[in-house]
Amino acid sequence: MSRIGRMPVTIPTGVEVTVEDNLVTVKGPKGELKKQFSTELGIEVSDGAVHVTRPSDDKRHRSLHGLTRSLIHNMVEGVTNGYSKTLEIEGVGYRATKSGSKVTLNLGYSHPVIIEETADIKIDVPQPNRLVINGIDKQAVGQFAAEVREKRPPEPYKGKGIRYAGEHIIRKEGKAGKGKK
Repeated sequence: MSRIGRMPVTIPTGVEVTVEDNLVTVKGPKGELKKQFSTELGIEVSDGAVHVTRPSDDKRHRSLHGLTRSLIHNMVEGVTNGYSKTLEIEGVGYRATKSGSKVTLNLGYSHPVIIEETADIKIDVPQPNRLVINGIDKQAVGQFAAEVREKRPPEPYKGKGIRYAGEHIIRKEGKAGKGKK
C-alpha cells in the first residue's frame, strides 16, 4: 500500500470538496480548482477528509494512488493558502518594474521584456531585483515562474540572469590568459 496514497487529505474549515465521476472540485477562500482524475481509482469524501483507494496492487494503480492523493492535497492547500515562487534578478542594470498588470523586465537586451499577469497568476515586485509569483494552482505557478526564468537564465561565468530564490548557480572559471614561457 502506498504510504502517501493511504493518508487521508483533511479538509480545513471554509473549504468545500465535491467529487462527481472522479471530477474533484475544491472551493475555498482563495478560489476554485477543478481536476479530472483516473476513473480506475476511488475517491470519497467522508468525515471531513478525502480518501483515495485503488482497486489492485497493479503497478499503474500503485503509481496513480499516491499521485492522485498528492494532487488533491495540493488543490486543498492552494485554495486555502495559495502558492508562491520568488525569483531574483542579478546583473548590472537588470531590474523589474510593475505598472498595472504588466511587469517590465530590463535584462540587458536591446528591448524591455514585458510580462502580463493572467487571471489566476499575480506578480508582485517588492524590490527592483525580486519578483514574487502568486497563485492557487501549484503547477501553474511553477510553470509561469519557469517561463519567466527562461527570459534570461543565469549564466555560469558571472551569475547574471533570473534565478529562483535560494538557487545555487555552479560557477565556471573564465578563460585562462596566456602563460609566460
